[in-house]
Amino acid sequence: MGKWTIPSALILLCFLSLLSDQGRKLQANAKEGAVDPPKVEDNIGAVPHGLQTDSDVVKRESDSISSRSLRNNAEKFEFQAEVSRLMDIIINSLYSNKDIFLRELISNASDALDKIRFLSLTDKEVLGEGDTSKLEIQIKLDKEKKMLSLRDRGIGMTKEDLIKNLGTIAKSGTSAFVEKMQSTGDLNLIGQFGVGFYSVYLVADYVEVISKHNDDKQYVWESKADGAFAISEDTWNEPLGRGTEIRLHLRDEAQEYLEESKLKELVKKYSEFINFPIYIWASKEVDVEVPADEDESSDEESPDSTSSEEGEDEADKIEDEDTEKKKTVKETTYEWERLNDVKAIWLRSPKDVTNEEYVKFYHSLTKDFSDEKPMAWSHFTAEGDVEFKAVLFVPPKAPHNLYQSYYNSNKSNLKLYVRRVFISDEFDELLPKFLSFLMGLVDSDTLPLNVSREMLQAHSSLKTIKKKLVRKALDMIRRIADEDPDEFSGKDEKDVEKSGDEDEKKGQYTKFWNEYGKSIKLGIIEDATNRNRLAKLLRFESTKSDGKLTSLDQYISRMKSGQKDIFYITGISKEQLEKSPFLERLKKKNYEVIFFTDPVDEYLMQYLMDYEGKQFQNVSKDGLKIGKDSKSRELKDSFKELTKWWKGTLKTEDVDEVKISNRLDNTPCVVVTSKFGWSANMERLMQAQTLTDASKQAYMRGKRILEINPRHPIIKELRERVVKDPEDEGVKQTAQLIYQTALMESGFILSDPKDFASRIYSSVKSSLNISPDATIEEEDDVEETETEPETKAGKDGADAESSGLKDEL
Repeated sequence: MGKWTIPSALILLCFLSLLSDQGRKLQANAKEGAVDPPKVEDNIGAVPHGLQTDSDVVKRESDSISSRSLRNNAEKFEFQAEVSRLMDIIINSLYSNKDIFLRELISNASDALDKIRFLSLTDKEVLGEGDTSKLEIQIKLDKEKKMLSLRDRGIGMTKEDLIKNLGTIAKSGTSAFVEKMQSTGDLNLIGQFGVGFYSVYLVADYVEVISKHNDDKQYVWESKADGAFAISEDTWNEPLGRGTEIRLHLRDEAQEYLEESKLKELVKKYSEFINFPIYIWASKEVDVEVPADEDESSDEESPDSTSSEEGEDEADKIEDEDTEKKKTVKETTYEWERLNDVKAIWLRSPKDVTNEEYVKFYHSLTKDFSDEKPMAWSHFTAEGDVEFKAVLFVPPKAPHNLYQSYYNSNKSNLKLYVRRVFISDEFDELLPKFLSFLMGLVDSDTLPLNVSREMLQAHSSLKTIKKKLVRKALDMIRRIADEDPDEFSGKDEKDVEKSGDEDEKKGQYTKFWNEYGKSIKLGIIEDATNRNRLAKLLRFESTKSDGKLTSLDQYISRMKSGQKDIFYITGISKEQLEKSPFLERLKKKNYEVIFFTDPVDEYLMQYLMDYEGKQFQNVSKDGLKIGKDSKSRELKDSFKELTKWWKGTLKTEDVDEVKISNRLDNTPCVVVTSKFGWSANMERLMQAQTLTDASKQAYMRGKRILEINPRHPIIKELRERVVKDPEDEGVKQTAQLIYQTALMESGFILSDPKDFASRIYSSVKSSLNISPDATIEEEDDVEETETEPETKAGKDGADAESSGLKDEL
């Protein structure tokens, strides 16, 4: 054995010298500028993901942080104007709730993780191996450097993505948010406009974004929010593998965000329902047993031992006490602590989810963190041939642009999941357009994972899913009305008590109707299958509703006996319609008439022809029946000569008929249209269209019918004048003026306002006994003096000389 000792020692010495030479070479290379990958210490906290850079990297990074200046070798860029404007507003904002920055960063990280998981459905290799394949979000803080970092293992960004997404190209959301912010001062909606990243400047004065995409190198984006940003290839930070890390160098007044408790509180408040695990590098105090101090144990020893036996016994005793004597001390350790361990709401039973959890989930899903709750929600599981789970919400307010691009927009507010995997939030085939205001998600077990838009549109399950979603959505909306105490007119008080919390639900359906009523009307136009169910949700004011909204069911319950039709009138406003001559006799006979004042109502009533067996009748059109008049035949005969003469007089006005009216009481006459033609209100709407073609509107314009009131003194006198002299020009002029006046009062636009004005002035002359031949007094001609152009030129020259003299002085 002794023979091999010396050779073995020599071999060991040679091996150690080689290692030290190699270490010196590596150190020399580092000094010459060559950058090696940072080393990973195996023993840092003995926890997963524990990464540490070498001392040179730490020094270089600390120098950069301390200077808070953009790196010299980085490529510099200027922020696009709208982005700079947005950042100025955020930085100078007096808005007190700065907490929103963390929820926006976590939301963006979740989106990046969704994207890489979707790509992995068709290519498993994009996830990589080891820690890189773990789809999670990590939060870390450094109190010494006043730095907060958030890292995700999402899809990452290329250099081009960093430039496009974080600086130079202002998306439409940027301008929209700036306008909203300036008008309301509410920074809380920043995430809904796609510019949530910039909220970091509420708390940080210097931001670094380190990102690695599978198709590009690792880059660093950095900015001090001073109108510029820089991008450089990252050769000094820890390789991310894939994903993005955002480092916020916090302002002095934002040091509260370096406290673990504060960050945990914010994640719990805003991001509890994010679909990926969120971890924080948390400190933890643990009890550790350590040997007792030597001084304490030595005090217990006996120094006066004299005999050898007693000494040996005492030594054995002390040795036993040393082995047994321990003490417990507090020791701080660090480990990754998960913050969001709540199971996805839609996977839980609805009876196990509280109202507060639904509200928090809605805020997380929609990025709307205002204090308002959703008006209603529906959580259900569909079983059968097609199985899926869904949660639908009615937002408290309609988006500002809900109807501006209704038919051109493909945006959907439903997120589509397949077997718990997020697929898309841009698929608009799950709900019809008129329900596009609903928020929520659908998780299907039937659709294939590797889906595309084209495959989904052709998939047999899609129609079934859409049909069930529509039915559940309409049930949810109807439930808002059923639980609203204001909707309980005519019901027992006991039923009202069973409806729940009256104060909270009172007036909810009126609020819903004011926000989304137009969508219900559009649904009646577009969805023939659900037309009757949607009609039950209609609300309107009427002559008997006392300024409140009423429904078709309530209208029918108040109908007079023998009334077969539902009466309505369309126009610009309720105030105008209340004075309409078309309502005179209906009001007198106590019939209820519905007021339709929304422009879309004209289109609506072309599709809603009947309800519960009752036909709709526009009271401004021909065909109105309100009971029988025993003298109608006699009146018709007695005014036959007048109606025939009047029609001949108006032959140039395109009047189809003149007849006795059954709808007038105080007005001499009105102009109505044929039953299936446009009403006066519809004509006005069509003429206001930007791209309207007048030549093609002629055939849709209803035939005009002049209805006269046989009981009115003007009509009676006119009949007497016509009987005496049907060729009297004065009578013809009067008849023409009466018709034009009726045309205006009935809501039509005069084709020749000048002619109407001339007739009015002639009538005024007659009432003032002014001769029709009276002429207008001519004014005296006064010659205008022309201003000489030289005067102005001279003045300009004098001004120029004066300005030059000032410059010289």
